[in-house]
Amino acid sequence: MAKFLVTYHGAGAPRNAEEQEQAMAAFIAWVNQVGSALVDPGAPLGSSAVVSSEGVADGVADGPAGGYSILEADDLAAAAELLRDHPFVGRGGALQVSQAISPA
Repeated sequence: MAKFLVTYHGAGAPRNAEEQEQAMAAFIAWVNQVGSALVDPGAPLGSSAVVSSEGVADGVADGPAGGYSILEADDLAAAAELLRDHPFVGRGGALQVSQAISPA
């Protein structure tokens, strides 16, 4: 099976403790739903640096990711299907799923 990187865009962080509890409960329910297909649940992302041909600079690249997860699935369509009920989407965010290409 292939691995897929899921990056989280938009929606922002919960605004208070109650929203944080609700978001965590919804995420845990999704984790239980996808089971062993979730290789690494990931984490929110903090400070960033951009590495380019111009050097290294503090900040974010265009279209910043706010978090990540790693899934395992047969193909891109199957990975996308695992994300259909992800609570982050329900909060107004978007998830990008990309196949991780293993080095030969």
